[in-house]
Amino acid sequence: MTNTEPVRTQARVASGSVSKAGLWTGRVISGFVVLFMVFDGVTKVLKVSQVLQASARLHLSVADTVGIGTVLLICTALYAVPRTSILGAILLTGYLGGATAIQLQAGSPAFENAFPVIFGVLVWAGIFFRDPELRAMIPLRAPRSGNFSAN
Repeated sequence: MTNTEPVRTQARVASGSVSKAGLWTGRVISGFVVLFMVFDGVTKVLKVSQVLQASARLHLSVADTVGIGTVLLICTALYAVPRTSILGAILLTGYLGGATAIQLQAGSPAFENAFPVIFGVLVWAGIFFRDPELRAMIPLRAPRSGNFSAN
């Protein structure tokens, strides 16, 4: 087994530490995402009539809706725990991609198509603001000329 600590340390050094504002921005965004996803998952599992009606318009059965709600709650729990937040974000991205696809297939209005995409961006924004290692992997600006090497 190889030691990955030098790589993690390099990422921290390259990206710097997280500012208080960045940390709290990430926490607020992630908190909002978690609250919404828990609400959405619970309403599916509890078979709330409005949710079942909306699911029926998408040609989903009650059993499908409950299963989707259960998957959503598991993915959200993984996202909410800092140690598994990246895995949770990956799984939520897949979930939201599926939501986008089913909305497109059903011919839903533009906002209903865009809503899961917006939440997907928020899922990753929450982690991006509070995790320097993720920021090191996804820089939003070009590296300085002294840090660029062409191979």
